[in-house]
Amino acid sequence: MKRNPIPLILLMTMLIVVFFLLNLLLGTVNIPFVSVINILFGGEGESEIWSNIVMKSRVPQALTALTAGAGLAISGLQMQTVFHNPLAGPSVLGISSGASLGVAFVVLASGSIVGVALSSTGYVGELALTIAAIVGSLAVMALIVYVSQKVKGSVTLLIIGVMIGYVANAIIGVLKYFSVEEDIRAYVIWGLGSFARVSGDQVWLFVIIMAVLIPMSMLLIKTLNLLLLGEQYARNLGLNIKTSRVWVIGCAGVMIAIVTAYCGPIMFLGLAVPHLCRSIWRTSDHRVLMPATALTGAALALACNIIARMPGFEGALPINSVTALVGAPIVAMVLFGKRKNEVAE
Repeated sequence: MKRNPIPLILLMTMLIVVFFLLNLLLGTVNIPFVSVINILFGGEGESEIWSNIVMKSRVPQALTALTAGAGLAISGLQMQTVFHNPLAGPSVLGISSGASLGVAFVVLASGSIVGVALSSTGYVGELALTIAAIVGSLAVMALIVYVSQKVKGSVTLLIIGVMIGYVANAIIGVLKYFSVEEDIRAYVIWGLGSFARVSGDQVWLFVIIMAVLIPMSMLLIKTLNLLLLGEQYARNLGLNIKTSRVWVIGCAGVMIAIVTAYCGPIMFLGLAVPHLCRSIWRTSDHRVLMPATALTGAALALACNIIARMPGFEGALPINSVTALVGAPIVAMVLFGKRKNEVAE
């Protein structure tokens, strides 16, 4: 039975607001709620240390988690629809592997060739990592878009994307073999993902880019609904399959590339959130699923970031570990509940 989507969307929006505030309140340093609100609205008289923690650390992390979670969830939904594959996700086409390969060249190859890894050179190193990840992921995406114009079946394109990922991981393995222990450790830490990596002026650039890409993806709702019916039926309705596939893959690929470049390869969200939303909203209509997926992805990313920075932990836990450990049981319970309802009916 189809549910009324509006109450659920309002509830998810409220959860995002609550989780965003909790991201500002909770952490290794306890800051009162009144002080946080006062700092946000530019009030004076608060501790300078508290102001720096809130404005320079917690607000950027919360904004990054919100926008990255929404972008990854939408890209996962687009991938699953265009490939008609429930296991499709942001990493399925090798785009995340391309970003990892770019970072591997910066972290591993530079240390072996030059003697000093670019990743250890402060702000310049961080900028180099971001540029390398964007170049690597966009290069793979351009290859995928080119191949998508040459092959007919989505399954063939999916297999090619997986093979590209294997090749990228193989090259990364060779680079690791010839690298020193410190460089390998730096690369592994990057691969664990983090919403805290984006700070300062970078966070506003990241948020602006995602604020443009996410609404643009909403323009593909009609195309995705037609693709959901099957390629033959969509073609009979006048949809250009090749062009539509390029647009969907390109939109999802750019979002994955940007998120991976700034935050590292964030796992689980893009794969699981679309399934979670289909079960909660009980619909396959992308007019409901797209905004629902964006909101759910943002809320889940904010919740995982809270857990990663909970008091009692020294520093922050790897975000990839938290997303899988927290999200997987939730999705499993929802899917099992859906299965029981189907059997009962």
